Amino acid sequence: MHAMPVMLGVLAILAVAYRYYSAFLAARVAVLDDGRKTPAHRFNDSQNFDPTNRWVLFGHHFAAISGAGPLIGPVLAIQFGYLPGLVWLVVGVCLAGAVQDMMVLAVSTRRGGLSLAGLARTEIGRPAGVAAAIAILYIVIIALAGLGIVVVKALGGEQVAIEAGTVLDLAPKANIEASMKPGGARHYVISGGGTRRSARGPVQSMVLPEDFALDVPGNAFLKGNPDGPGMVVPAGTRQVVPGSAWGTFTIAATIPIALFVGWYMYRFRRGRILEASLIGAGLVLAATIAGAWIKGSRYEPYFSLSRDMTVLALAAYGFVAAVLPVWVLLLPRDYLSTFLKIGTVALLVAGVVVVNPRLEAPPISPHFASGGGPYFDGPIFPYVFICIMCGAISGFHALVSSGTTPKMVDREGDIRMIGYGAMLMEGLVGVVALIAAAALPNSMYYDINIDLGRRPQFLADHPDFAQFLKVSEADPHGEGAVDAGAGGPPVSKLAAMEKDVQESLHGRTGGAVTLAVGMARIFTDALPGMKWLIKYWYHFAIMFEALFILTTIDAGTRIARFLVQEFLGKLWKPLGDLNWPPASMLATGLVVGGWGYFIYTGSVETIWPMFGMANQLLAVIALAVVTTWLANSGRRRYAPVTLLPLAFVATTTSTAAYREITGKFWKMTQGQGALAVRGWLNIGLTVMVVSCVVVILVSAIARWSSPIRSCERP
Repeated sequence: MHAMPVMLGVLAILAVAYRYYSAFLAARVAVLDDGRKTPAHRFNDSQNFDPTNRWVLFGHHFAAISGAGPLIGPVLAIQFGYLPGLVWLVVGVCLAGAVQDMMVLAVSTRRGGLSLAGLARTEIGRPAGVAAAIAILYIVIIALAGLGIVVVKALGGEQVAIEAGTVLDLAPKANIEASMKPGGARHYVISGGGTRRSARGPVQSMVLPEDFALDVPGNAFLKGNPDGPGMVVPAGTRQVVPGSAWGTFTIAATIPIALFVGWYMYRFRRGRILEASLIGAGLVLAATIAGAWIKGSRYEPYFSLSRDMTVLALAAYGFVAAVLPVWVLLLPRDYLSTFLKIGTVALLVAGVVVVNPRLEAPPISPHFASGGGPYFDGPIFPYVFICIMCGAISGFHALVSSGTTPKMVDREGDIRMIGYGAMLMEGLVGVVALIAAAALPNSMYYDINIDLGRRPQFLADHPDFAQFLKVSEADPHGEGAVDAGAGGPPVSKLAAMEKDVQESLHGRTGGAVTLAVGMARIFTDALPGMKWLIKYWYHFAIMFEALFILTTIDAGTRIARFLVQEFLGKLWKPLGDLNWPPASMLATGLVVGGWGYFIYTGSVETIWPMFGMANQLLAVIALAVVTTWLANSGRRRYAPVTLLPLAFVATTTSTAAYREITGKFWKMTQGQGALAVRGWLNIGLTVMVVSCVVVILVSAIARWSSPIRSCERP
């Protein structure tokens, strides 16, 4: 199966959905009326409430909702095969996600720009409003952790334990340099590549990068293999995976660039938004190219961060960005990310059509369709529906559709394009990301997405898959390997890619690296004879993804800070003052400490499912609010439009919550020390947010069965 027919079919379906279904929603369900004054006109203060051109507002809304979720979720879902994710993206965005975004925007606009918690309180009742506020705060924090862990896995270095007895079959021309590190560890730097063969058997082998490093306990050495060729790894050995100095530099450079753009458009050339944004975009591209000079230079140690240092740097950024005035960093970063999002998505769509890559992933995975994959140890139902959130349906979008956007809608007729259209655009982003990942050779995809520390046990638990991976990697005529030349062994395509992009890619779980590799391959294949650009395409893709995530982190931290201050203000009124620096810093510190803790102690396999469940439960809350609004407004006959997606998402999410609590989280509680604490914490938080949703649903059902409260002018 090739990608171009899939892309064209998806574009056709999205066009039909927008032309007909969104028109039905606008005319019959929401009853949009350009004659009705919007909050932007009723409360116009030229600050929070301000009538805005629909194209400008479309760009703002799309930038706000389109975080890294539609880029990462579809990539992780490839473990199930490409078909389940593709179907869910297309059907979900047309019948659920875009419906939620458009209807919440319509309700909030009709109700004076109220937030989602305010709408729950107004439409359903006070208990529902309180439950919604609590659930939203938790969901925002876990969402930020889910996105932050992706950045950490893409940029941070780590040390991965290697099983004792593992044999390194080094290339004939391999070079080994040994030195002693402070603390007594013996540090080996090995260049030339080779193969790492587990003591569990030959099927466990993995092609090594061109250059790699090992830390061996000071009282041990790499020794020759007494049973054959190669060198034997002693107990306590760890492979050193360096941080991405190039990627970190490029992303760090976007911060002063955003500060400059903010100064330029608000102080130096006030109002010259397009001019400032074009300058900023050019500087970001220059920073991506300049990053190539960091690796190997004297500045590399300052940007090659460990995992822990990356977490701390991310937390520091989130704290500072959330307390600065919005015009200093938040708004200019939004402008920059909007240009990059729209431009890059357009390039990807064009690249897929031109290159027409073959989808290497199977439609349905024969190995993990029933569970056991590297990210989700469960079947397609329900896990594909919580793996892919943004792009199909995302409760986080309801916060935007009931946040700044309804306060800027000029006419109610604009709601259709802004709410439904922007979500269709995000669904397209998800489809393109899925295609980029599905086009990767199977061995390359799994070499990136199986954690190096878990790899030996994972392959031992799945022997049929281990054999499949071995065959895929060793076949010189397949897509898993490249021919090293006459008489030479095949070389892993991922090892070759590592050499091309000058980064360590094996075991870089989280989805960001996988997508960057897929994007770089598509862009390179679209420009024959320019393979030398692949390292720049890769780092541009990493910067592109990280910019999405950082935009969400600074905006999300700010939203959560407002919620925390609202709660703290009930305890002591000054703590609720948004303009009092001590209160702002206290609330921001609590929020950053929350999502920072989950990143520091968690992994992609634990955080992403929690993120998925929380996000989809927020969608359940949003759909319940809209359904109640329809009932209160005398349009119960249209309730199935939102009630059916609500029922489906509630079913998939509650099923996933039950499986996670009784499976992964319960196993964690049986561990020792911090692991057990994290297991009980995960169970407690999941039960809490599910309980909040139950309170809202019970209150909503009671409201649906009550007499109509009011009837709006249709």
